Amino acid sequence: MKVNFNQLKMPDKNYSATIEVTKSPKHVFNCINDVPKWWSKDFEGHSTKLKDEFIIMHPGAHYSKQKLFEVLPDKKVVWLVTESHLDWIEKNKCEWTNTKMVFEITAEDDKTLLHFTHEGLVPEKECYQRCRQGWDMVIKDWLFNFITDGKAI
Repeated sequence: MKVNFNQLKMPDKNYSATIEVTKSPKHVFNCINDVPKWWSKDFEGHSTKLKDEFIIMHPGAHYSKQKLFEVLPDKKVVWLVTESHLDWIEKNKCEWTNTKMVFEITAEDDKTLLHFTHEGLVPEKECYQRCRQGWDMVIKDWLFNFITDGKAI
């Protein structure tokens, strides 16, 4: 028996979250790009167009520098983490470096689905459990509320 390994799909272990809103894909896209309103006010740089770079800082806990790696208006945004430092990690404090944060936007009837994946944030990483909890709050609460109600953090 011949096995086609291209057809075997391993379960995706990257952190992911999906939210559904009654806003347009354009509105969702614009909200994603307004990072300081939903992720962190400790923000430096720009986050709206391809090759923009920005930094998120939480002194004593988190530092990351992101570069807009892919931008498809109203459909997709991908950030590449070019530098990171998670102070609370014991071993590799740079676990986020070279991971990607992917925002995929899909229209479905009168709703818009936003699927977020942090590619490279997998259960084997020391930071996974705490980051999973953090992303659940940031994506499912803060970003969701910003998209639906316009409430900034």
